[in-house]
Amino acid sequence: MGSGLATFPGLTLRANTGGFSRKPKEMSGTRTSGQPSTRGTVLIAGAANVLVGVIKLAAGIMVGSGAMLAEAAHSAADTLNQGLLLLSVHRGERAADARHPFGYGQERYFWSLLAAFGIFIAGAGFSVFEGVLALRRAGGENPLIAYLALAVSGVAEGSSLVRAIVQLRSEARRGNSDLLDQVRNSPDTTLKAALFEDSAALIGLGLAALGLVLRQVTGSPVWDGAASMTIGGLLVVVAVRLGLDSRDYLIGRAAAPEELAMIRAEIENAPGVDALVDLRTMRLGPDHLVVAARVAFDDEISADRAEDVADAVDRRLTSRLSVIPHVFLDPTQISSGSRPSR
Repeated sequence: MGSGLATFPGLTLRANTGGFSRKPKEMSGTRTSGQPSTRGTVLIAGAANVLVGVIKLAAGIMVGSGAMLAEAAHSAADTLNQGLLLLSVHRGERAADARHPFGYGQERYFWSLLAAFGIFIAGAGFSVFEGVLALRRAGGENPLIAYLALAVSGVAEGSSLVRAIVQLRSEARRGNSDLLDQVRNSPDTTLKAALFEDSAALIGLGLAALGLVLRQVTGSPVWDGAASMTIGGLLVVVAVRLGLDSRDYLIGRAAAPEELAMIRAEIENAPGVDALVDLRTMRLGPDHLVVAARVAFDDEISADRAEDVADAVDRRLTSRLSVIPHVFLDPTQISSGSRPSR
């Protein structure tokens, strides 16, 4: 068998120096990744945030609206986060090297986690603080400027949101899934951060407008402050959701259930495979997936034939998965009495 060993938690795999393992692909791959599209989506979102942030800040100061100032803080936090997300795309696409043989794709999740902290601290914290201050602040008599600022901001944020949805729809079609499943299961936390931020921005604009209307109708600043604090609560929800996603991928998240079922079927149905004893997968960034399996081959199979089977499995998974798989098959002997049924 092979002379080298690559050890994964709880599973020993034969390395690509021989044996039945499949030689790992170059991490650059030949498949088109989502990084160029993701970079464009983040750039559009960042430009929109800069534009609307300036507009909201000016309107908030002129009208004296805590909700508008909270929205300005929201845009400032989003702009900072877009910078972190762009950095994550740039650093995550670096080629594999001796210290990181599977590349730097998981660095995307680290920077996405920092972006979630940014939303929580800079956006949510200031929004709640501004809401408390707004409870005692007398606003301007005519909030028309604020309404105009909200309308312009809605157009800009809406354009950015449409871009993110279009990219997710495209990825969903390639993976033969619907949009909601793609949002839940997409390993591209950078794209999901842009989507959630833009969605929260549009909801926040609606809350700010509602607070302005109620303040104008009742004459009470409570509504403006309540809108600002509600925006802060909304940002807390977004930050926690993004943080949990990034945490899952950083500690090693498996492929989606549909992908696992397909991988299992491909290995079990391969000629010469008697049983699939153990299957483990782990995301290595948005575009790469490790597939590690312990396989019981037919007793009559030769070493050369087993290598051919491993190559065939690798080719089929590469053609069917939306990411680049790195397949390792470990031939395992099991007794006939304990042999799993197929």
